[in-house]
Amino acid sequence: MTTVGVVGGGIVGLAVAREILLRRPEDTVVVFEKESRLGTHQTGHNSGVVHAGIYYRPGSLKAGLCTRGRDLLEDFAVEHQVPFEECGKLVVAVDESEMGRFDALEKKATENGVPGLRRVGPAEIQEIEPYAAGLAALHSPRTAIIDYVAVAEALGRAIRDAGGEVRLGEEVTGIHRVIGGTEVETPAGRTLVDHLVVCGGLESDRLGELTGGPKAPRIIPFRGEYMQVDPAKQDLVRGMVYPVPDPRYPFLGVHFTRRVGGGLEVGPNAFLALSRRRYGRTSLTPRDLADTLLWPGFWRFSAEHWRTGITELRGVLSTRAYMREAQRYVPEIGAEDVVRAGLGLRAQAIERDGSLVDDFVIHHADGITSVRNAPSPAATSSLAIAEYVVDRIC
Repeated sequence: MTTVGVVGGGIVGLAVAREILLRRPEDTVVVFEKESRLGTHQTGHNSGVVHAGIYYRPGSLKAGLCTRGRDLLEDFAVEHQVPFEECGKLVVAVDESEMGRFDALEKKATENGVPGLRRVGPAEIQEIEPYAAGLAALHSPRTAIIDYVAVAEALGRAIRDAGGEVRLGEEVTGIHRVIGGTEVETPAGRTLVDHLVVCGGLESDRLGELTGGPKAPRIIPFRGEYMQVDPAKQDLVRGMVYPVPDPRYPFLGVHFTRRVGGGLEVGPNAFLALSRRRYGRTSLTPRDLADTLLWPGFWRFSAEHWRTGITELRGVLSTRAYMREAQRYVPEIGAEDVVRAGLGLRAQAIERDGSLVDDFVIHHADGITSVRNAPSPAATSSLAIAEYVVDRIC
């Protein structure tokens, strides 16, 4: 019998723990989660979108695992009675300057085999989303929405039902290689495991260093703020309306998204966060800020993207500026129709040279597997990431 430890009670860590127990029910599996509940951070603070694979470089881990993960997630939702709605998405080009990027995106999405994908013109845009505006759009009818916290809770129940252990409120403070395995240190003591899987999200670089892994890539936290649309105008968007993303930047741009529990949100934007764990608009954690400012890659990244940073700052400071960009896609929803809602934090991995790490990064060495970079679409891909990881440790 083998004991496997999993650090992280977000959706990826929980998916890995469940996958191990599905394949090897005789194993002992222990999940360590620092918070008092599951799915507290990135899992519980995102748009709830189940991506269909439009954006990702063909042949990348993201492309393959997103496609596989979407199908697995739909099956899981049906099995565990988690609400799942295929409301569809339009990715809209609103002017001629975007058409080169739009054509490249269509080619990428086609190569990725996005189900049901088709290009539509202005008339069909308004058939699908009557209040949207644009020159052309990619319609992805299989893009869906879900409650990822509900998925995390269902995964937690499945782990416990299979005999696994989920330890809440146990922050991992040390990882020690010893004869016979690895000791996981928490304030409650040390636990010896034969194999350790680290799925630390916003703390993945720090946990990776605890395992003896490299300092790079470093996690730079970005915050994304959401606007809630007034109920009187929530029905102006039936599904999702997205801009054409800038391939130089890892974020998809402010967009309109229905929530599976009801309501319509706009966002998120993307601006540097000063804390990895706290969600106030002015939250600051000195250690987190210091780690960002001391990383050479942050300054190189900032030097290249400062203009984008200024644009994002305007949206942080002004609801009107935030919604001015969103109104290009749905003109009838403006600043007077929204209120500021919640915000999320994204773990963006950046190399020492300032380059953004776009793909999933998973390291394996001497009985320890570290998920060092798992940005969007990690939630969509979580069950497929679990398969990928467990294929390599079983």
